[in-house]
Amino acid sequence: MSDNRFYMQTGRKIVVTGHYGSGKTEFAVSLAMLLRAENEEKLAIIDLDIVNPYFRSRERRDILEAQGVRVFGSIYNTEVTAEIPALGADSRAPLENREFKVIIDAGGNESGALVLNQFSKYLRDDETTVLAIVNANRPETRTVEGAAAHIAAIEDATGLGVEYIVNNCHLVRETTAETIIKGHALCGRISAATGKKLWCDCYPAGIVDPEELSGLSANLMPLGLYMRPTWL
Repeated sequence: MSDNRFYMQTGRKIVVTGHYGSGKTEFAVSLAMLLRAENEEKLAIIDLDIVNPYFRSRERRDILEAQGVRVFGSIYNTEVTAEIPALGADSRAPLENREFKVIIDAGGNESGALVLNQFSKYLRDDETTVLAIVNANRPETRTVEGAAAHIAAIEDATGLGVEYIVNNCHLVRETTAETIIKGHALCGRISAATGKKLWCDCYPAGIVDPEELSGLSANLMPLGLYMRPTWL
């Protein structure tokens, strides 16, 4: 990991977008854990992924809140009624409280990201950093043209400007250093085509040795496998 702790250098509100299967929720949860390890005392995740029924950050409420990360989003605290798309009335609370650093796990693709429009008045300022997670192994974002169109669709749907792209090329537990290097190369081309900066390269901790990525990037971010059962 970079010594400069690049993940600390964001606005107070971090919006995490990405296509289904990009690994954006794993990224959001891992980022929260990293920030908490740096003694970010008032930290919250707002889970706005109320469309996709799989891999939502609120499913790890117990782990996150045990570490002092507040979780907001669904009106329901259990997953018994997970298919009902309803946000809790308190979802805006950490956005209004300037003492909180907030990670927003937005829904996948532009349809899911539309939920962000309910919070637009909180996100159109210089305290907001918008990230687009790119997995080069997803059919929709495996080319420069596809990834650029995806990013543009999110911007059009939400009115927010994506500032950074994140290389999260992975094959879950089959991920290798070569997988990540492949994603880095694609994200470099996307960056050149769109003007969006490459924020970091992600790697699954305990699966890929970061030494194998030496020289690839100044910003390497370890990801946990919080969202995946051990059998996947």
